[in-house]
Amino acid sequence: MSQHAARIARDHCLAPERVDAPISGGRYRSLFEDLPPLRVDEEALHELGRPGGPCDLGVNPGDRADSHVAAVWPFFGQFIAHDITADRSPLVHRADPARLRNARAPKANLEGLYGAGPVGMPYLYRSDDPAKLLLSPEGGDVPRNQEGIALIGDPRNDVHLFTSQMLVAFVNMHNRLVDRLREDGVAEPDIFDEARRATTWHYQHVILREFLPSLIGAQLTAELLATGPQLYRIDGDPYIPFEFADAAYRYGHAQIRDRYQVNEHLGPCPVFPDLMGFGPVPPEHTVDWTLQIDVGGHSPAQRSKRIDSRLPAPLIALPTQISGSEPGTDYASLANRDLQRGQAVGLASGEAVADRLGVPALSAEQVGLAEHGWIGETPLWFYILKEADVLHDGERLGPVGGRIVGEVLIGIIDADPESLRSVDPDWTPTLPARGDFGLADILVP
Repeated sequence: MSQHAARIARDHCLAPERVDAPISGGRYRSLFEDLPPLRVDEEALHELGRPGGPCDLGVNPGDRADSHVAAVWPFFGQFIAHDITADRSPLVHRADPARLRNARAPKANLEGLYGAGPVGMPYLYRSDDPAKLLLSPEGGDVPRNQEGIALIGDPRNDVHLFTSQMLVAFVNMHNRLVDRLREDGVAEPDIFDEARRATTWHYQHVILREFLPSLIGAQLTAELLATGPQLYRIDGDPYIPFEFADAAYRYGHAQIRDRYQVNEHLGPCPVFPDLMGFGPVPPEHTVDWTLQIDVGGHSPAQRSKRIDSRLPAPLIALPTQISGSEPGTDYASLANRDLQRGQAVGLASGEAVADRLGVPALSAEQVGLAEHGWIGETPLWFYILKEADVLHDGERLGPVGGRIVGEVLIGIIDADPESLRSVDPDWTPTLPARGDFGLADILVP
């Protein structure tokens, strides 16, 4: 991995940089500004995430590690996270206050796919047909320069094989829509904009009608779609709450499997270091999506790990290229990084947020940290994982995590004047589908 790629991996991917002070202003702020932050001893905090601690799944995950949720969904969740935070990383803005003030509002609009468009980023598009996005000459990888660096709108989407291959699938969907619009006689000057809108709306449909019901529950999703967010209130431009970015939406780390079967010949192997990105994807490494998401006519796909407080070994001991630390040290553990992140930005405890939301808080026995010598209330990230585990057997988020994630994602889409919810709430997907249009129809058309 090049120094350029390693820096991107450390700064922007599964393992964010250590943050030593709260970040405020701009597009990031708290949902619960009046709740006091949870302050705990840093050594005690790190004990939770170290190898052998309560956040370590261990080398023998056991029979109950898998959920009923297909393996693809935490990677789609990561893809969404990159999208809504495109060019809006608080770590970047912390070093550049002017950039923070001028940052664009978060949107679920595939900015990482389209970049600044055919004029602003022509290297993302075909020179012979600029309405279409570019792929590698073989068609199975994103385009790359002579050093293997991906030519894509958001370099974070090249962090590992699954996100880069997902980007390929979205490129193909856009290009299919370009062909279909031409067949329908749409005027050539309008082709790109119409294809981009249609691609974005199909993506938003998947978020609202498939991803969220599975993650937060059909009932809460239906309520939020009917009434709009009640907690995530926007009095200006949309923003990203710390409680979302640094706790609730980090649930996906707990869904990562210990090993993946990538295709018939590759696997089982861990995401890190075996499937690390930032380099060309040879044909023998292309993802067989029927192994990651259920598709009619194929055997059931692999499942994601249950959402609980344990992370698999590859995330407890991240490679040095990703973390900047030696495996086995505190900051090579993604669990420790998640816990430290919450403390650094001043998040309230899980119990305090539950009380604010009017839902029963987990008991100390349900949290399960007392046996590890933990005294006091629970870090929000850990609490949300335990809530999913205790209340829903790790299949989906509980009332605290689900409320935060659902309100923020639906609120961001609702606030976008170009989203399907704003322009045409009754719109339905137009691409072919096996049933109700879903992610499988994008990945395996």
